[in-house]
Amino acid sequence: MRTLTAVSPGLAERIQSRTAKIGIVGLGYVGLPLALLFSEQGFAVTGFDVDTRKVNSLSDGDSYIFRIPPSEIQSAQQHGFSATSEYTHVNHMDAVVICVPTPLDEFRQPDLSYIVATAEALAPHLRAGQLIVLESTTYPGTTEEVLVPILEKNNPTCMKAAREAEDGANEFYVAFSPEREDPGNDSIARRDIPKVVGGLNHAATEAAAALYSSIFNRVVRVSAPAVAEMTKLLENIYRCVNIALVNELKLLCLRMGIDIWEVIEAASTKPFGFQPFYPGPGLGGHCIPIDPFYLSWKAKQFDFQTRFIELAGEINTAMPYHVVAAISSALNDRQRTVNGARILVLGVAYKKDIDDLRESPALTIIELLQKQGAEVSYHDPYFVRVGRGRHYDLEMDCASLDNLGEYDCVVIVTDHSDYDYERIVREAKLIVDTRNATRGIRSSNIVRC
Repeated sequence: MRTLTAVSPGLAERIQSRTAKIGIVGLGYVGLPLALLFSEQGFAVTGFDVDTRKVNSLSDGDSYIFRIPPSEIQSAQQHGFSATSEYTHVNHMDAVVICVPTPLDEFRQPDLSYIVATAEALAPHLRAGQLIVLESTTYPGTTEEVLVPILEKNNPTCMKAAREAEDGANEFYVAFSPEREDPGNDSIARRDIPKVVGGLNHAATEAAAALYSSIFNRVVRVSAPAVAEMTKLLENIYRCVNIALVNELKLLCLRMGIDIWEVIEAASTKPFGFQPFYPGPGLGGHCIPIDPFYLSWKAKQFDFQTRFIELAGEINTAMPYHVVAAISSALNDRQRTVNGARILVLGVAYKKDIDDLRESPALTIIELLQKQGAEVSYHDPYFVRVGRGRHYDLEMDCASLDNLGEYDCVVIVTDHSDYDYERIVREAKLIVDTRNATRGIRSSNIVRC
């Protein structure tokens, strides 16, 4: 690790000796796992969240994320982990990492209200020599244009963020480091995922690199926060564009009578120049459905239109409508209409084997079917109830799988491993499979879309 001669005295030593106090703001799918990583390495971690239900749950040693068992929370507590909604404790932190949501508003424009509110809450409690790191996915320029001005304006001692001059007197340090969480992926240990960091100046970059080197095996330094911000967008837009490609090819293959999944499997045998991506009912999660719109919004400020990226976003956004059309067609072939049909949606999480609803295409599919007069139920082993969110208001309870034959159509939207697909095919009248979950099963009641 490089020496931190430009950073406030003692910060490097406290990080190396694991005596630095770490604050994590936002205890969701990104912040809580990060807090546990620091805790596992012996750091005293304080988690901050405005949701008192999360704070109370963690204080009781419980977990609200399926893949994080209560035992991990309780182990962290033994190493000094605590949760609070009181930002006055920020003053005692050596480093504060911000992991708050950055959704889109109703016009598909960036909603930075969580970052703004967090910055306003942090600023009164900042002290010289602290490191502030933003991890929330956002457009290039957010750290310098949004976060830093609020921190500088609202702190009580008129501190400035360290920039070109590397004198740490009455300054704090700011960096951006994009989160790289992949919920449900157990094939790669979190420590083995390289961490990109870009500071406002060299000292901030080195401080952030030292912090993350304590919990990640590799840290990648870039020249500025905007570079790190764009790195995150590139990673997710790359996936968005390629998923849009196979979604469009799937629609063509359906008309041509070709199995797109067989095509992808065959193409994957090429040992170079090809990486498999898979079609589905639409994109979900916090990043991939959102990031293209963040970049296209920012690009307009530079009189630039990201046509290729926007087209990919349009294709993926249209996929739930394709699913509903396929359901309607399948019912029509059986002399039924969507209006009045009993339909069961299997899986509402945005991808298999996780308890995350963010931007899930299942929510859109349910609402579209309801608007057409269908009586819709859902089943998901990870959600006993789906209530109200930013963009949906369903107020539904998880249905039983004991009466599959009573539904006019069962739609596989999320291919959870828990499902017995052979039984589902055997008992249901009609299956619309959006994920190729029934591959290898031959039955006249399966419609793959």
